[in-house]
Amino acid sequence: MTSPTEISVQQLSRLIGTPHCPVIIDVRIDDDFADAPTLIPTARRWRFDNIEALVPALLDKSVVIYCQKGLKISQGAAAILRTFSVDAETLEGGHFAWRDADAPLVHANKIPIAEGKSHSVWVTKQRPKIDRIACPWFIQRFIDPNAQFLFVAPSQVQLVAEKFNATPFDVPDVFWTHRGDQCTFDTMLSEFGLQSDALTKMADIIRGADTNCHNLAAECEGLLAISLGLSRMYKNDLEQLDAGMLIYDALYRWARDASNERHDSSQDDK
Repeated sequence: MTSPTEISVQQLSRLIGTPHCPVIIDVRIDDDFADAPTLIPTARRWRFDNIEALVPALLDKSVVIYCQKGLKISQGAAAILRTFSVDAETLEGGHFAWRDADAPLVHANKIPIAEGKSHSVWVTKQRPKIDRIACPWFIQRFIDPNAQFLFVAPSQVQLVAEKFNATPFDVPDVFWTHRGDQCTFDTMLSEFGLQSDALTKMADIIRGADTNCHNLAAECEGLLAISLGLSRMYKNDLEQLDAGMLIYDALYRWARDASNERHDSSQDDK
């Protein structure tokens, strides 16, 4: 039975990919991580014996700590955080329980943390429409919630990437971009190793809207229309990204929980 200071795999998995996801911290020892170099989505690694250093950044946040089995290391680290009034829980069963439940895991070696920083920095061309909003949404909700996104002139993307130690995406001739008939969103799902029915459903819609293949899903034209309208509403790309996050949050929850639901006027009275 889950204790009052634990969260179950099922409970945490329902929060992954949503704006309500807690801060997740992996405190496995190096040997355990080397045996399984994957992370629960959005998790960051931290030494359990230096957990107090995170207190200023964790105040007023919900936190989930996990180690390999959910025992002494994570429970001790969470208990220390609670002495500083941090709302910290541990994952019941730890990384093993998450893995055994076939819950999504991220290939840690694919996360491009910028040198000298604790987060990733990404750069792409300005005036985003579909892929360049969908990919930042995916990165912040599943990979790195503190990721930084730079929007610059198309001719400057590669140069900015080099000068500012950023990772270019959704432009020609880079690693994180279209491959064949797949769009950049597809590339990220594949490279990070994240698979779920909801993300696969979203990928079809995003690919269809981004590559003008609207026969892939009935929702493709709708996403294109919303995306083009959104791009006309904002001159500032970061403001547009902030607004676009809500669109993809809603699309994810539809794909995960409501894609079979239908609506007609008779339902308004129910």
